[in-house]
Amino acid sequence: MQTVSDALRWWAHITPDALALSIDGDAISYRALHDWSGKIAARLLAMGLVPGDRVSIAAANSANYCALIAGIIRAGGTVAPLNMRYTKTEVAELLEDQAPRFAFADEARLGLFDGLEPELFDLDVVCGWRDDGPADPRVVHDPDQAVVIIATSGSTAKPKGVMLTHRSMTSYAAAWAVEEPHCAKGARIIVPAPLSTSAGFVQLIHYTVLGCSLYFVSAFDPDAFLDLIVTRRITGFGGVPLFFERIAQTSGFAGADLSSVTMATTGGAAVPRALQDVWAERGVVLRQIYGQTEAGGNATIMPEALAGEFPEKCGRGGVFTELAIAGEDGTHLPAGELGEIVLRGPGIMKGYWNNPEETARALKQGWLHTGDLGTLDERGLLQFVDRKKDIIISGGLNISAAEVERAVAGFEGVAEVMVIAAKDAKFGETPMAVIHATTDIDVAALIAHCNDRLADFKVPRYVAIEAEPLPRTATGKLAKPVMRDKYRNAAECLPKVR
Repeated sequence: MQTVSDALRWWAHITPDALALSIDGDAISYRALHDWSGKIAARLLAMGLVPGDRVSIAAANSANYCALIAGIIRAGGTVAPLNMRYTKTEVAELLEDQAPRFAFADEARLGLFDGLEPELFDLDVVCGWRDDGPADPRVVHDPDQAVVIIATSGSTAKPKGVMLTHRSMTSYAAAWAVEEPHCAKGARIIVPAPLSTSAGFVQLIHYTVLGCSLYFVSAFDPDAFLDLIVTRRITGFGGVPLFFERIAQTSGFAGADLSSVTMATTGGAAVPRALQDVWAERGVVLRQIYGQTEAGGNATIMPEALAGEFPEKCGRGGVFTELAIAGEDGTHLPAGELGEIVLRGPGIMKGYWNNPEETARALKQGWLHTGDLGTLDERGLLQFVDRKKDIIISGGLNISAAEVERAVAGFEGVAEVMVIAAKDAKFGETPMAVIHATTDIDVAALIAHCNDRLADFKVPRYVAIEAEPLPRTATGKLAKPVMRDKYRNAAECLPKVR
């Protein structure tokens, strides 16, 4: 049937004593995970869950959370994870849209559901269900039924719910096993991302389907993470560039034995060559990826043999995933031409939950239109340029926010930067740099630095210095919507710096 449940049942029989999950000292074998999730599924079915019902979860990463996900899927339900940083208002909006049958929350987040509709359970209850009698419900699954609805963390006013199915998630895992066989059965993988995000949820399903051993962390601590890599002889892991920067800054990094690592992937932002070099000196090649929630995970991964030669590239698609660059009229463009990244393959989303209009905009004739800009070179290697919505149009000229960010980031003392559009009476929009710095920033010197590296129209006209680190999404990306809102009246409140 090609379902997630089939895969879990398989590994419970083939490698019953192999480690499936390890989190906060709780080690669970494949047999134990299968048995526990079967009991959870039986409980949910007895409480009235029917195939297709949504079940919301608001919690930090835990063994209970992982087992509940597996139990919901085995019962035929659809997991609807909620970002653990959501406010009550945000939770209420998603619950209204998704209409879950049940909701589970850890102790810190139970209050988010006060006065709201779904029947609520403390997440710890599933630990007690572990002591139930044997149960192995054999629900007949539709492989094209949604396994999960993941709320995107984009810049739209409200999150869109990406639906991934049994078929899309198992196909994604199967393709990965072909492309990266050293990260299949028996591999040891660390997952630092929250289970409420695509980075966390997809990796849980992906690597469980492949029979790997997953090490989850409830909170990212670079020293503890490095210790896990060394002591558990970790095979692979991935994260945004900031994640790798923080590990490289630990006191133990220079002497750590990283020889077990065969795959380290990074994406979500430009990866500095200096960061790649630091890890290469320790024998680890940072391989850029390109992906998004709608693509089911990573749509590309840079071949290790080419990563050093083309550090800015993201790979050429997958064994079953086709990649192209489309112009404004949808036609595919030749090598070197800038356009929208489009792709098709077995891991693509089924669509957006309860949103046919946005689904129709994103899925056209079998192709996912990503909303991202990029180019393909003559080898077919992708270079991500920017989000379409991160293009600043100033006086009719397109400016890539990412390009300006790279220039500003090279100025001494700049720890973090995001470039957003500020309103401008003359040009319509003009670049604005929002900076968190480690030292006092000489703004005039910064502008001179940018003038040396960018055409005049690309140089920021406004600069805002933030005392605290810039806000980020749950997956570690800079949260531009927050700063766009904060500085929506920048032209009225801030002086022009050039």
